[in-house]
Amino acid sequence: MFVEHPQRVALHNEIHARPFGGVQSPARCTCIAFHAGEELDTDVRDHFQGFCQRYSLTPPAPDQKYYEAQCDGFSVIWERHAEFTVYVFKRQAAFDHPFDDPVINLIPQDWLAATPGQLLVGLHIAMDRDERSSDEVSRLFDHNGLTGSRVLGGAAMVWTDFRLHGDGFGRILIRDQGLEVLQAGRLIQRLKEIEVYRMMALLAFPLAHCATPKVSEIDTRLSSITAEMASKSHTDDEGTLQKLTDLAAQTEEMAASLNYRFSAARAYYRILQARLVELREERVEGLQTMTEFMERRLAPAMRTCQNIGDRLEVLSKRVARANNLLRTRVDILLEAQNRDLLASMDRRVKLQLRLQQTVEGLSVAAITYYAVGLLGYLFKALKDTGLPINDRVATGIAVPVVLAAIWISMRRIRKALHRDEG
Repeated sequence: MFVEHPQRVALHNEIHARPFGGVQSPARCTCIAFHAGEELDTDVRDHFQGFCQRYSLTPPAPDQKYYEAQCDGFSVIWERHAEFTVYVFKRQAAFDHPFDDPVINLIPQDWLAATPGQLLVGLHIAMDRDERSSDEVSRLFDHNGLTGSRVLGGAAMVWTDFRLHGDGFGRILIRDQGLEVLQAGRLIQRLKEIEVYRMMALLAFPLAHCATPKVSEIDTRLSSITAEMASKSHTDDEGTLQKLTDLAAQTEEMAASLNYRFSAARAYYRILQARLVELREERVEGLQTMTEFMERRLAPAMRTCQNIGDRLEVLSKRVARANNLLRTRVDILLEAQNRDLLASMDRRVKLQLRLQQTVEGLSVAAITYYAVGLLGYLFKALKDTGLPINDRVATGIAVPVVLAAIWISMRRIRKALHRDEG
């Protein structure tokens, strides 16, 4: 009856794309995330298909980005993102020590060693209902400074130190105080995402540190060029334009190399903040909440990245304005030169006109001279034929007549030329 959009089903199911399964205490998870961009997508999928073959699992479809399956003694979750891949291994069984003998020990080590990409996140999460003293919890984290809080309306307690321990993994401890099975699964998923997105957001921070001196150098050079332009003694506009062009190229190159990373960092940081809000943390006396920790430690790094991005944008605008000012000044100088050139050409035309008028006068005199000479020969010839004429008197009388006739003719010719030009 209806014409269905070709992506209707896919879009409808997108909201359920990464459904983290339920977890029941006691349970332990190991989460590892690898920085592997789209160029490694084929390698990532082939590698996970190898894992599925080992455990006789049906591999994910080519367009599938989330996969969960039950293996021998544990379950696996595979998530493919644009820039990274996440593997979560879960095991629901009793344990004596939360972080001894983690789930990842059950995974074939040769398969783990061949994982495409670079390891970015390694995290152990343990959840049980055991009551532990503050000293016991501190020993589990090697007596590092802890952050912790009640979450989800007091249904659980969460502790972490945001540090890497001797095995290269971070640790999160959850005390189940009445979590539902699916609620526990969502809690573990949020904690895992907080760690993954925190690390992904921080990828921009080293770039911001490296870019800071370069941005300051460009700023200093631009200020120097601007001061040079303002100097009255400045005359090398061509050299200044070349300097500004070089600065513009460097600024745009740096912005192009950093904009994507900074934009991604902002997006990851917003997701992280949303996950922290979803935890609904409640303060535990003597402990800093995870939200407070992020605000004190991560937020400044994100503001540094934002600051460098803003400075680059401002620099780009300043270079463009300086370039426009210089071009405007060059255009004004060119207009002044053109005005002077036109004035000079006008003076030359006037001189040429005066010279032409002088030449015309001389021409009238010369033509009159030759015309009167010819008439003199004519009068002499008439006198020799016997006509009673005084050739000298006749020649003298002819001079003004011929002069007037030639002057009038020249004037008519000049007027006719002016009419044709108009």
